[in-house]
Amino acid sequence: MGHHRHALRTTAVGAVSATLIAGSALGFAPTAQAASAGIRFVDISGDGGTVLKANVVTPANADSTATYPLLVLPTSWGTPQVEYLAQAQKLADSGYVVVTYNVRGFWQSGGEIEVAGPPDIADASKVIDWALANTPADARKVGMAGVSYGAGISLLAAAHDQRIKAVAALSGWADLIESIYSGRTQHSQAAALLGGAGYLTGRPSVELQQTLDDFFSSNLAKEPEMIAWGKKRSPETYVDQINDNGAAVFMANAWGDTIFPPNQYAKFYEELTGPKRLEFRPGDHATAEATGLLGLPNDVWTDTGRWFDHYLKGMDNGIDREQPVQLKSRSTGGYEGYPDWKSVGATTKKIALAGTTTIHTNVDSGADGGIIFLSSLLDQLVQLPPVASIPLLPRYWAAVWQSQKYTRAQQVRGTAKLHTTVTATKESGTLVAYLYDVGPLGLGKLVSNAPYTFHGQTPGKPFGVDLELYSTAYDVPAGHRLAVVVDTVDPLYIEHNPSGAQLTFSSPANDPSYVSIPLREQ
Repeated sequence: MGHHRHALRTTAVGAVSATLIAGSALGFAPTAQAASAGIRFVDISGDGGTVLKANVVTPANADSTATYPLLVLPTSWGTPQVEYLAQAQKLADSGYVVVTYNVRGFWQSGGEIEVAGPPDIADASKVIDWALANTPADARKVGMAGVSYGAGISLLAAAHDQRIKAVAALSGWADLIESIYSGRTQHSQAAALLGGAGYLTGRPSVELQQTLDDFFSSNLAKEPEMIAWGKKRSPETYVDQINDNGAAVFMANAWGDTIFPPNQYAKFYEELTGPKRLEFRPGDHATAEATGLLGLPNDVWTDTGRWFDHYLKGMDNGIDREQPVQLKSRSTGGYEGYPDWKSVGATTKKIALAGTTTIHTNVDSGADGGIIFLSSLLDQLVQLPPVASIPLLPRYWAAVWQSQKYTRAQQVRGTAKLHTTVTATKESGTLVAYLYDVGPLGLGKLVSNAPYTFHGQTPGKPFGVDLELYSTAYDVPAGHRLAVVVDTVDPLYIEHNPSGAQLTFSSPANDPSYVSIPLREQ
């Protein structure tokens, strides 16, 4: 297991290095453009005097007697301060004062990486203080926005600073634990990528270093401490404060986000009571809004601008009258509007997981969730998700159930849920559930998946398992069927199956096993 973790980190460091080199090369072009437009590069004193490197863009020919709405954008994890310059210029041209800053611990900013801890939240308020004192910003019209890390910090800041009236959180998180430790399972590729980027581009704090070590070493004695660390950094923990402060919250994410899966965003959205909007699109982490960072047309950034125009400028642009939940299916190009998240999968169908099936562990059956970023990006661009030949999956390592062949298309929308009874030969173990769209030749395209880990079970004693698969929007063509596959190894996750362990899945008469499929009302 230790060698496996080292390989994951090495792979992540290589991938991050290539990504950052490419990103930096792209970033220099908007820097030169913005500089000619009068951007200011400034140092802002953050919490405890930590220096934060920042950019300020103000409206061209700004009236010295006028004030303008303020937008503050913290950078994403591992990205330099030029990240938002293209969008900052567009927003400034439309009448905003825009301050983007490199979060503490990364690149040229001071301090250490605190992972959206209290110093990061205090920094956001310090940046607002500075902007109100040093730019023509209107203290009554303050917004925050960001991608990924910047999204999480923006949501957390909105819970702690009542001056923030509107937020756009793009590809962010609401629950950090449910993002990288869902189903009590370490999302190893995601954590390795984040950890590798942190070491390459910043200075991880001692606390972060210890948390990563405990995470990868599967130190169960440290699990309560790790969960408490994550909850402290989760906007959902402070949802009541966000609601009390009344900020208008716009959230956007991708169906295939392998760092911050969509489920936790949808749950958080339902808990918000103020003005809110939720958008999901095909793609992986931050890929849906990536073109906008280069200044190209982009739906996510267009709606971000519309959100701020309405809730900070008071513009009547209709965004408040649109259906607040907007989805784009992975299979079609159009948007679908819903009044709330629970209306997305208005009806359900069940696939019975009948009979008793035993599988062996420790070997990858060939059913997988794919490769972080690459697989969901291919799905976004060419509708090519991870595939598996369902008839050829070895039943020694994988349990397989299939629906009947559908006579008409099935529009899967929302969160599929697995319910089953498991009997294990060991007290700990991991299973991974997959939902596939299976064509006439038996080739399955991945619709969704999710891991589940258990500890402390009595060997030989049945126990119930309830697992939510990752939310999605996918159209199963007529003539196809759905398949449910369960195995025990996936490169995306750390598995906890002792050598030689077996898992038996059963369907008691008084508690039948099934997968519930959410469908769009037709």
